[in-house]
Amino acid sequence: MHQTIEPGILYFGTPVVLISSVNEDGSPNLAPMSSAWWLGWRCMLGLGAVSKTTENIIRTRECVLNLPSTDLVAAVNRLARTTGTNPVPEGKLRRGYRYERNKFEISGLTPISSETVAAPRVLQCPVQLEAKVEATHGLAEHDALMGRWMAIEVRIQRVHVDEAILMSGERNRIDPDKWRPLIMSFQQFYGLEQHQLQESILAQIPESLYRTPDIERARTVALGG
Repeated sequence: MHQTIEPGILYFGTPVVLISSVNEDGSPNLAPMSSAWWLGWRCMLGLGAVSKTTENIIRTRECVLNLPSTDLVAAVNRLARTTGTNPVPEGKLRRGYRYERNKFEISGLTPISSETVAAPRVLQCPVQLEAKVEATHGLAEHDALMGRWMAIEVRIQRVHVDEAILMSGERNRIDPDKWRPLIMSFQQFYGLEQHQLQESILAQIPESLYRTPDIERARTVALGG
């Protein structure tokens, strides 16, 4: 039997993303989130409007989306309930957040240089996506939630992947049996099954047929730019 309920959140399960960005003084910021989804080489990020990450992304028009695997759960947890905003916004104070300037240091993660953006990548993350902002959108602009959230569209222009998760014999394909993303579901961490449940009919479509002009465009982006 189904019941009609009113849960406080609707986080049914999405990959965790560590977003690295650059503060006004040039120092790096690192923040975990899980409201992200992809189409081609585009990604939509759902972020609080009053956050250091959002502020940095809008100001610099760039970031890196680092995807942690399940073995990095402790590092991600060390970043939880920290913010780069000082003083800490009232809403985050109520949730137990504290100001933390040195996000990489407290997490035990290592920043490394990116090729096309100033924001650093996270060395330990098996997937690192350098991105530029394409558009920003306010959410709930016609009701009491106006100004609380932002949807930010980014375009990926470099994809760095640990060779350990590549499909054997394929240069440009990730093997889902090797990739173990960290999943957030209703505020709890989970991983995926070790093997696929059933062969997908969609998998019969060659992955190359999903390629978009963004891939060719990314090749024209100069190193450091």
